[in-house]
This record gives sequence, C-alpha cells and structure tokens, in this order.
Amino acid sequence: MPLALRFAAASHVGRIRSKNDDSGYAGTYLAVVADGMGGHVGGDVASASTVLDLVHLDQPHHADAETILPDEIQTANTILNELVNHNPKLQGMGTTVTALLLTGDTFQFSHIGDSRAYRLKDGKFEQVSKDHTFVQRLVDEGRIRPEEAETHPHKNVLMRVLGDSDASPELDIAQIPTAPGERWLLCSDGLNACVPEVMVERIVRGTKDLQEATDDLIELTLQRGAPDNVTIVLFDVVDETADDQAFKDLLEEARADDSHLLDTGQILIAASGSDVEASAALLRHQMATRPHKLVGAAQLATESGLIPIVTQRSGERRAAELLTHKSEQARQEQLASIQAAELAYANDRSKARAEKVHGRLAGVGASNILGDGVAGVGRRSIMPRWLFPAFLAFMTIVAVVITWFAYSWTQTQYYVGNYAGKVAIFKGVSQELGPLKLSHLDTPTDVPLDVLPAYTQQRIKNALPARDLEHAQEIVGELLITARQTCPVVAPTPSDGSASPSPLPSYCSDSGSIEAPSLESPTPTPTPTPSPSTSSNPTAPSTSPAPATSPSAPTTTPAAAATPAGGQS
Repeated sequence: MPLALRFAAASHVGRIRSKNDDSGYAGTYLAVVADGMGGHVGGDVASASTVLDLVHLDQPHHADAETILPDEIQTANTILNELVNHNPKLQGMGTTVTALLLTGDTFQFSHIGDSRAYRLKDGKFEQVSKDHTFVQRLVDEGRIRPEEAETHPHKNVLMRVLGDSDASPELDIAQIPTAPGERWLLCSDGLNACVPEVMVERIVRGTKDLQEATDDLIELTLQRGAPDNVTIVLFDVVDETADDQAFKDLLEEARADDSHLLDTGQILIAASGSDVEASAALLRHQMATRPHKLVGAAQLATESGLIPIVTQRSGERRAAELLTHKSEQARQEQLASIQAAELAYANDRSKARAEKVHGRLAGVGASNILGDGVAGVGRRSIMPRWLFPAFLAFMTIVAVVITWFAYSWTQTQYYVGNYAGKVAIFKGVSQELGPLKLSHLDTPTDVPLDVLPAYTQQRIKNALPARDLEHAQEIVGELLITARQTCPVVAPTPSDGSASPSPLPSYCSDSGSIEAPSLESPTPTPTPTPSPSTSSNPTAPSTSPAPATSPSAPTTTPAAAATPAGGQS
C-alpha cells in the first residue's frame, strides 16, 4: 500500500533574535527545514527562497526519484546566487537544508549544514544527519570527544552551506527505506543547542499527538533561553488513506483547471519572470491546492510578499507546469489566450500612461503649452540671472554637508576584514566611493586567513561587520581561538641542547600556544654550601660532624631544567 506523511510544524523567533531566519515546510510527501544566515538582510531571504523553491516536489509519482531532490537543491543554490547578483546587499547569505521526499516506500534524503534529522524506528531514537561543522570535524579527527562538542565555543562554525558560492554545494544524499510506524523529527540547531537529546527523545517518543509534541518542543526551548530561532517539523509515516487518494485526484483536477482559476496575464508575466508579484500569486495558488504546513520566514514571504523570494527561474517553471497537463488543443488555446492577454496588457499600460501624462499637463495649463503657440511663450516669466548660480551654490553646500555627515558616521563603524592575507580590524565601512575609501586599517593581527575554515574566510573577505571596536576585538579573539586549533604541538627542548624545535607561528606564541607537557619531573634547586667564616681570634676546629647530604641540598649543581618554547616552565 502506498505511504504518506501525517505532519505538524512550528517555528519561533526565540528570546534574543529580532527576526526569524528559519523556514520549514511539511506536506503529504515532503518535509524541509532550512536555517538561514547572513546578517540583517540575508538569512530569511536564503531560507525562504530555498524552501519555497522545493515545495512543488510535494506530490507523488516522481520520475528520476533518486536525483530530483538534490537537483532541485542545486537549483535553489543557483537561485540564491542570482538573488545576490541582483542585490549585492545579500552578499554572504546562506542556509542549511535538511529535506526528506517520500517516493513510494523510500525517503530521498538530502542534507547540508547543521540542521538535524532524527528517526524513531523500532523503539530506537537516532540522529540520521551529520553536522557539517568545524567542531564535528574535530570529533571525526579524534581531537575532541563527542560530549565536548556540545559546549565547544565554535560549535556553530559551519563548513558547508547552501549559497554564498557559485560552486555546487556538497550534499549528503541517501535513499532510506521506510515503513508505517516511523516517526521523524527535522529541526534547526536552535533546538539541539538548548535542549538535551534525551529530553527531545522523551517528548518525541512519549507524546502521541504530533502538534502537541511540536508545541512542547518549542515551549521547552523557550524555557531554556532560546538564544536562536527554532523550527520543528515532526511527522509520522502512515499507510495512504482514501483521503490521501482524494487529495491526489484533487491535485490533478487543480492542475487541469489552473488556467481558469488564474488570470492568463499573470501566467504570462510569471513565465517571463518579469513580475515578482505575479510569480508569487502563482505560488500561493499552487500551495492552496495541497494540504501542508509552512512556517517561519517562508510563511511570512508567502503571506506578506515582503521578501522577494520568487525569481525568474522558479516563476517560469511554475507557469510552465500550468500548461504541462493539458491536451495539445488546450495548450494552443491557452497560448492564444496568453498572447491576447499580453497585447491587452500592453495596450492598457500604454493607455494608462497617456492618460496620466494628459492629466499632468491639464493640471499645469496644457492648452497654453499645446495650443497657444508663440503666445504661450510670450507669457512665460523670465528667471532672474542671479537665481541659477545661487541655486547651484546652495545645492553644493547641501551636498558637502551631507557628505561630511555621512563620512563622519562611517568613522564610527568597525568591521573585521582581510589585510595582506591576515585578519585585521578596520575603522569605517568596506564600501568605496569612487577613488575615496571609506575605511582604514585600525588594528592589524598576526592571524593568517588561510588557517580558518573556508566559510569563515569568505565572510572575512566580504567584511564581517561589528557593532563597535570592542565587538570587533571579541570577533578577532574568537577567530584567534579557531586559528590556534591548527597550531603544532611543541615538544620541550632537550636538556643537552642537541636540537631546537622549529619556532611557532606568531599567533601560536606564549599567550596561547599549544605545547606538550614536560616529560621530566622538575629538578629541585640545590642549596649552596656556606663558606666558613673567619674570626680575628683563632679557634680550634669544630668537632661537630659535617651535615649529611640530603635530597634537598645536593653537593653538585645539576644542569638547568629544559624550558618549553614560549617561555612557559
């Protein structure tokens, strides 16, 4: 019997963040969680765009089932880069993606980033996904223990994400057989950062109602501080019911009737990619035909249209789908209607533009301009000669004042950037105004850029903004800790001085270098033997015995103990 998903989903901005950069989707055949990043303007756009570009997969009977989900995620990555090209302010944005697509009795699994997928099967609760973080790499290399990863100061440094690179993202891909009775949890790292896995398992295992369990996980996260956004998608695998089959039939009917329910002009505009609102209207209509739960930034984008997440590529595809399921005659009729709609739309816009111009002319005396000829010119007032130079002088002063205030403001800003291949603090903003640079070097460091994770390097090259100088210094401190993870271990100098260790890089110096402990016990300092004193009166030699030699006062002076490089003893 075919399978389907019974689902619940929820998302919360948390206690600290000002906006929700998470997005989530749950449907009859598809579940997705995306955790966006990229600062004030990028994270919500990245996650919403990615999730909304995948929702059309929520349907049965996919051709090329093993490749369609990763291919669509690759397309979503291309769309993110297109958005950055159209709006450079989005530079540096990215998102995690953890997605499951049900095809028959198999889940198509694709994952990148540190959002997680858990499965409860045959009484065993386990994490299916693997975090693509710097800390997880340290665990894999045996440099730290798994229990240390949860409290590591750099546990949120990502090594692989979607977006922020033209290169194809490296996804974890798997085909996972499934069966009725399984329960799955997809979540952003806002959950596992606050709630221990054992408590998550207790709620997932012990709460039968999906929405109640989802709400309990959100509430538990909020009770424990919720410093980050948190998004939950929880679903059970069940046998398909008559209601699910009815949904399939309704979906096919909705596809066949889309041309009657939507304005053909909107379809045409969406197909050309020239109007975001028309494409968004198609998306909203398409989602209205299927049961689903959309949460987070993707929900806000769909309901309010505040985030420009629908691009030319996705608009063209959705519009093409409206014509795919029609007979040849119906397609030809539809195309003819679209062409007529295009012509009518162009004529209406031209007419409206002409009426608007005519109205403006009428408001300023159009008859004088268009019909009175030379007489109209004779009645124009003559502008005094001094007025134009005065106006230019005034505008020049205004421009200078505005420029001065703008430059003064930039000199209150700080960011962490790249200076000669090393991390440095800059004062100002990273933009340039023609030949004028709006920033200058404030504090150089010895931390090389190439020892940091690739994603961190990219963010620094793009300028990592800071609230003030103190915040910039905190960022550099965290980067220094990360860089020192790569420092070599320094052995102590042999006591015979036969060989000296290679000098450490400057950023690994005594203030924080990683050194091997000394293999020798510290040698006690010998106590010198006092010289006999002389007296003016000769005295007989003392008959007292000489003091016995003890470990604390050796008679010979040993070689000085070796001191590890870096000045530590």
